[in-house]
Amino acid sequence: MQNKLFAKSACIKGLDLQSLTGVSSCKVEFVTAQTLLTIIMSPLLLLFSVLFSTTAELAYGAVSPTRINNDGRTFAPGEIIWQDEFDYLDRSKWSNEINFNGGGNGEFQIYDDYGENAYVRDGILYMRPTLSVETVFGGDTEKLYNGNLTLEGCTDENGCTRQANYPNINQPAVSQRLRTKGAFSFRYGHIVVRARMPSGDWTWPAIWMLPEDWKYGSWPASGEIDIVESRGNRNLVDPNGVNIGSEQMGSTLHYGPRWPYNGQWAAHGQTNTAANQGFDRDFHIYEVIWNTDMIQFIVDGTVTKTVQPPAGGFFELGQFPGNEISNPWVNGTNPKMAPFDENFHFILNVAVGGAYFPNDSTPPPPWKGSSSPFLSFFENRSAWFPTWSAENAAMAVDYIRVYAA
Repeated sequence: MQNKLFAKSACIKGLDLQSLTGVSSCKVEFVTAQTLLTIIMSPLLLLFSVLFSTTAELAYGAVSPTRINNDGRTFAPGEIIWQDEFDYLDRSKWSNEINFNGGGNGEFQIYDDYGENAYVRDGILYMRPTLSVETVFGGDTEKLYNGNLTLEGCTDENGCTRQANYPNINQPAVSQRLRTKGAFSFRYGHIVVRARMPSGDWTWPAIWMLPEDWKYGSWPASGEIDIVESRGNRNLVDPNGVNIGSEQMGSTLHYGPRWPYNGQWAAHGQTNTAANQGFDRDFHIYEVIWNTDMIQFIVDGTVTKTVQPPAGGFFELGQFPGNEISNPWVNGTNPKMAPFDENFHFILNVAVGGAYFPNDSTPPPPWKGSSSPFLSFFENRSAWFPTWSAENAAMAVDYIRVYAA
């Protein structure tokens, strides 16, 4: 693990404070009273000018400081405003989502707070899925197939009670989904994440963001920022022979005036590693630069996608039919960047299965065409479960840092 770096600011708007104190040499001269007054006042006038200029810029919008929602602080560009180095799992920063529904993509996991699914060791956060028949049901397959399960601490307003009825069994996997909602969110900034993706068939890791307040309405109207998503299969290819498993990662913005409109096609970037390397083999640096004009995704120093909407904002970028649906962002705080002009919070999770895995891949998903996908997936476990090899199947996060934009 690399030594961790911490950032601090030591200047005021480009003015070196040291230049206002002392001189490198002295020389005695006789001057008029007016000249003497000028000499005395000049440094004070310069300082006043700089401070007044900074205040004016903040007041009139020439500077767009990052804002934190919980106490309204502002920060100078480049100043670090939030970070987690994962020396421990800080529950003042992260809370669990506990539910059956995952992200609404037909995934196969229960999200709960079992310690084996998320923990910190040696400054790294590990998040990995396990079989629910072992972690949740104590090895009792009958409870998986026909049991009733109520999740304590449920965060889903639709409820967390499920009655299985074979072949419609309970979710065959359990994992964790952590979020900073209510603890930290921000608008505009430079995000830097160092992480390693998991290696494990049909796992779906993600480091991403959702809006804190859903100002513009339900998904996707208020937006979604996907910093990095991947698939855990080492050997998964599309019909063109391109590896879409752990050798590929994607970054995406989701936005649209209402479901099912989604302009992600105009805001998606992806990249592949060299063959037989993969984002699961080592740590990589994922960055997002988010300001009042654009959102840019960077992987290991290489830009993978820059999303800079035109004058008509994301409504124009997504080419939504204005004659059929109205623009929900026209009166936004920053109409060009809306819905990405409000506060967003972080989410970390490892999902299992679901719609992120295309049916035309090789090999195809083991639940393809099944009327009982949970059961089909579980009964195929002899093929995929051996790839879930302890911490190799974990998404490992070294740090997340946010700098003011």
